[in-house]
Amino acid sequence: MANELIYLDNSASTRLDERVLEAMKQYYFDTYAVATSEFAYTLGIEAREALDDSREKIAKKLEATAEEIVFTSGSTESSNLAIKGVLRANKKKGKHIIVSTIEDFPVLNSAKALEREGYKATYLPVDGEGFIDLEALQNAITPETVLISIQHANQEIGTLQNIQAIAEISQEKKVLFHSDATHTFGRVAINIEKLPVDLLTLSAHTIHGPRGIGALFVRKNTPIKKHLDGGFQEFNLRPGVENIPGAVGFAKAVELITAEENERLKQLRDRLIDKVFKQVPDVTLNGHRTKRTPQNANITFHFVEGESITLHLDMHGIAVSTGSACFSKSLEASHVIMGIGGDHERAHGSIRFTFGRFNKQKEVDKVVEIISEIVKNLREISPLSNK
Repeated sequence: MANELIYLDNSASTRLDERVLEAMKQYYFDTYAVATSEFAYTLGIEAREALDDSREKIAKKLEATAEEIVFTSGSTESSNLAIKGVLRANKKKGKHIIVSTIEDFPVLNSAKALEREGYKATYLPVDGEGFIDLEALQNAITPETVLISIQHANQEIGTLQNIQAIAEISQEKKVLFHSDATHTFGRVAINIEKLPVDLLTLSAHTIHGPRGIGALFVRKNTPIKKHLDGGFQEFNLRPGVENIPGAVGFAKAVELITAEENERLKQLRDRLIDKVFKQVPDVTLNGHRTKRTPQNANITFHFVEGESITLHLDMHGIAVSTGSACFSKSLEASHVIMGIGGDHERAHGSIRFTFGRFNKQKEVDKVVEIISEIVKNLREISPLSNK
């Protein structure tokens, strides 16, 4: 009999909540029209109302206004729109952007794409826990700096940047600030009224919502230029027929998140970390011990390859991800682990466990029991091991 799946890769994507799917169904089969203005047919008006209502619910979670939420196809598009849109709209001020070396690829590759167009990018290093140096950030700002883009939390190691301090620096220096909140929205409190961030990347796929829908918070009066040509949808920033089922599902996913659930994820995270460190020798926690997202635990198991651990776990019906180069299409080890001062051995042995709504405590105990045995067996035959 096949093992029951234990899915611990919720930062890659989450299982859709059935209640989200139920909320979306109407907009596939009944209210399926394109959102139209008030002077159109009833079905279009109902679609428009659903879109507006969804926008309002997502804005409320941030303490923002509905007009500041632009729906996109996901976090990749949101970050591209934020970075390229702001830089291209502010050429008169300058052509300089600042990012960290451990950003997710939509941010890193957007900065690199702009460099190929003649823009300048500064890549701030991070310390051993994944934090940027605030003084280094201040020193990197020049009169030509248009945008700072520093993630709220890292996608691999879960480290939470001090975006309040970063936002205050950007505000003081009169530089716009974008943050990728793909892995924190809904999981870590964000209040736009108190946090002077100008743009914020959001996504539904990490909070048990549908894939293919995200949003970009754009603070009122932020100069930004759309980078897709088409119609005038989404406040003339994102042309194309609106994904109304996706927007409704995104809003429902946001509504379903509770503080109690986030605390439960934190407890599962801490239980796994504590039990691994008690039962498995020669392990390293990647990222800060407490200043991390509630759902993330990233651990390096030294003297073994992460891909071997992942494949053996998969045989037991356990899904995780690894920073091993062998699981990367670029054949490069995790730029995040390398960025925090790790070597190839540390990167290759890293495993990311990320929790979601449907995980249980008994799954944590089973995973630790199985991984302990897997690592022990692999080290006995590993040429890397001195055990």
